[in-house]
Amino acid sequence: MSKKQNEMTFKYIFTYDYNPVYVNGAHGGISPRGELVINFYLERQPLPNSISHEITQAGTIGPETEVEPSDLGRSLVRQVINGVVVNHQTARELHFWLGEKLKELDALEQARQAMAAEQAGQVTH
Repeated sequence: MSKKQNEMTFKYIFTYDYNPVYVNGAHGGISPRGELVINFYLERQPLPNSISHEITQAGTIGPETEVEPSDLGRSLVRQVINGVVVNHQTARELHFWLGEKLKELDALEQARQAMAAEQAGQVTH
């Protein structure tokens, strides 16, 4: 296979510790240098530092008597997983790339829904 003169191939190299992570949100803004700072986080229920339980007459673990921190039930954790800093041009390119990937996802979802509707129509006949 011959290369065209106006073609370039990018080779991807992954470090040994490459490990994609799940995120469900981002927070950030524009830095003093005019770059976009994006911090990705995973939002989840917090874990307690400690929970105290009553010990029953039978010597078993009974109901909770204390939880630390006391606001555990009214809190959420946003664990910042990682972040990126991009310049204006890279932000535009990422915006375009995400838009294209969203179009692909939308098309896949529409195809799945059409297939499910078709299968449901076949089952009801």
